[in-house]
Amino acid sequence: MSEEIQKFKVTIDGKTIEVEPGTTILNAARQIGGDIVPPAMCYYSSLKGSGGKCRTCLVEVSKGSEKDPRPMPKLMASCSTTVMDGMEIKNKSSERVVKARGGVVEFLLMNHPLDCPICDQAGECHLQDLAYEHGHSKTRYEFNRREFDKIDIGEYIKLHMTRCILCYRCVYTANQLTEKREHGVLKRGDAAEIGTFIENSLDNEFIGNVIDVCPVGALTDKTFRFKSRVWYTKPMDASCNCDKCSGKAVVWMIGDEIARVTARKDEYGEVKEFICNDCRFNKKDTNQWNIEGPRKIKRHSVISANHYEKETPKHTTLLNKA
Repeated sequence: MSEEIQKFKVTIDGKTIEVEPGTTILNAARQIGGDIVPPAMCYYSSLKGSGGKCRTCLVEVSKGSEKDPRPMPKLMASCSTTVMDGMEIKNKSSERVVKARGGVVEFLLMNHPLDCPICDQAGECHLQDLAYEHGHSKTRYEFNRREFDKIDIGEYIKLHMTRCILCYRCVYTANQLTEKREHGVLKRGDAAEIGTFIENSLDNEFIGNVIDVCPVGALTDKTFRFKSRVWYTKPMDASCNCDKCSGKAVVWMIGDEIARVTARKDEYGEVKEFICNDCRFNKKDTNQWNIEGPRKIKRHSVISANHYEKETPKHTTLLNKA
């Protein structure tokens, strides 16, 4: 008889779940799901070392454990704090968390340009969602914002450093997914920026995935730039025969044409199967893909505002007939 694995009982915003030891608060919340899941701008479950930088996932630990029920004095980063048996956590139910998250969002927006109307990431931007929920109508920042020139860091990738929040996701992706990394975080403090080493270009076969992991519009697909807003496109699950990757992707269509290709993401905006550059940038013909059907957008998003993947409600049909 194999011994049963001990599990810890954790309560988050009044909802209790049993998880394995070593599970972080964030992943425990994701197992519960719903609105109690803290936002995460830098954490990425498949990237080692990610997390602990943006501070948007801060939570209040109101009870440390059954053995030591004392609350933790400071707000904790849920992406890097492991649970203890009997731990109780407050996320949206904590005024401290809501206030701190508003401060973090204000800090992230301090140098971020207000170019949502022309940004290709609009409609998919996690920072945009956070700003809508926690942002303020006015800024208290009185100094000039950081400004950078837009640069091409590869044949298909353009870098808008003014939008970057230094989440390090693209650096970890290039370091862990590709054979060599040609870019990273240069300089320190408020002068830190993402850049390539001695003006190298990013031309690895899987480097296009840095676009998918970027939570803002700092890294954009040059083959899709300014072609359309995402909510005017139709995301479709598609697959192809590829000897470099799984070939499973999402094709974003305008009419009968493919405007762009991305990897498939879950409800937290994370890619589970990365795709190669050939599938992402070069296969824009529908004959190259097996279109499986409409992509179901699991997370709340303006992308699914038209609800084209759902059947027409009966009451809507009756109203149209009337």
